[in-house]
Amino acid sequence: METIKKFKASIILGLIIIVTAGFMMKPVASPAIGTKAPELAYNNPDGKMMKLSDLKGKLVLIDFWASWCRPCRAENPHVVKAYEKYKDSKFTNGKGFTVFSYSLDKNPTAWKTAIEKDNLTWEYHVSDLKGWSSEGSLKYGITSIPSNYLIDGKGNILAKNLRGDALHQAIAKYLK
Repeated sequence: METIKKFKASIILGLIIIVTAGFMMKPVASPAIGTKAPELAYNNPDGKMMKLSDLKGKLVLIDFWASWCRPCRAENPHVVKAYEKYKDSKFTNGKGFTVFSYSLDKNPTAWKTAIEKDNLTWEYHVSDLKGWSSEGSLKYGITSIPSNYLIDGKGNILAKNLRGDALHQAIAKYLK
């Protein structure tokens, strides 16, 4: 009888832990357009800490992607083209354009290889290598990739989920 009570108690405790962990890992609501972009501060492939806030004063595309994501890889040429076209431009609320790439990879080698293969030449590439459980994706309520946010020089969200020509049109709207 005592063994059965202990077994039931351990099952109940296990369920409580699983349910609690599930609530803790759920993404928050997606930040709204017009609000401040939540800070992202994670390591690049070489282990150096890189912060979104370091890009204050620039127009920034926060790009959530992964090396294993085919739609992400198909979208990368559009992001590269936008970066090349606008990186030295002046904007109504920012000087220059860059990309802050946040990877949902777990495999650091695959992540680094994809950066090189897709010619993602901007400096800011970060990940905590936790896949869908990554802290950054949870902060932004990311439930699918590719996903992105365009933020101004003050860190305010201007637009989100811009793809292809829509990305270029949104960036061009803020040119000086």
